[in-house]
Amino acid sequence: MQTLQHLSKHIVYLPPVQETDRPVLAAVTGNKKTLIIDAGNSVRHAQLFEDELLRNDISGNFLVLTHSHWDHVFGLENIGIPVICQEKTYTNIKDMQQLSWEDQALDQRVEEGTEIAFCADAIKLEHGTNREISLPLPDIIFEKTMTIDLGKITCVIEHVGGDHAKDSCIIYIQEEKTLFLGDCLYANLYSEKWNYTAEQALLLIKKIEAYDAETYILSHHDQPRTRLEMEAELKLMKECARAVVAHRGNRALMEQELAKGLKRDLTEDELETIGFFVNGYVE
Repeated sequence: MQTLQHLSKHIVYLPPVQETDRPVLAAVTGNKKTLIIDAGNSVRHAQLFEDELLRNDISGNFLVLTHSHWDHVFGLENIGIPVICQEKTYTNIKDMQQLSWEDQALDQRVEEGTEIAFCADAIKLEHGTNREISLPLPDIIFEKTMTIDLGKITCVIEHVGGDHAKDSCIIYIQEEKTLFLGDCLYANLYSEKWNYTAEQALLLIKKIEAYDAETYILSHHDQPRTRLEMEAELKLMKECARAVVAHRGNRALMEQELAKGLKRDLTEDELETIGFFVNGYVE
């Protein structure tokens, strides 16, 4: 059973569930208003979050979407407050309205390579056999940035893009020095080989590093990241982005260089990150 976690006096969140790909859902509360972050991967997921919020005397006034992947938007039918999104997210949801989410259609898209097998399986598990998915369009659309004053708590929403999703947005809670990253730091999963590209990764990292944050929330990680943890993660990505270009996608040379710099054997996570950059390298 997922239960609400209190990050601070102003921020609560529901942790993710890997099995059915439920991402973090969060609420940021100021003196006047509350901003909800993401709609969840089903009406059940959205309802659970709403129930947990009500148990804590919290109700939302606005909701912002970090991007348009199914696990962040399939709960939209349950959202009775104005929904904010980036313009690409709006267009993507409009396109998704035309799709069938029944088994046959999902399996066909997996076969074609336009859907991920893991996502198709998670949709089947989360939504069961009687699958009626309604995707109402968001109400408020922005292009680059948007700022919301919740009453002594300021939320800055910025479109950052990246390899995972071109419409990825991050939300910075200024007074709390907390940055919600959504899925923006994850690899591109909608490709034959999961990958990062050096150019996109470096652009994204620069945008993230512009914020003075102490706490970082990634949508599919159980625990928030500290500044030190995030600095280490971003440093690895920057080194991989540089090394993949310098060594022209040669994985063995990248591994040798990074291990030498760290003066130790590489971890599984580090090896995976190197592999993603190699997969995305094009001469």
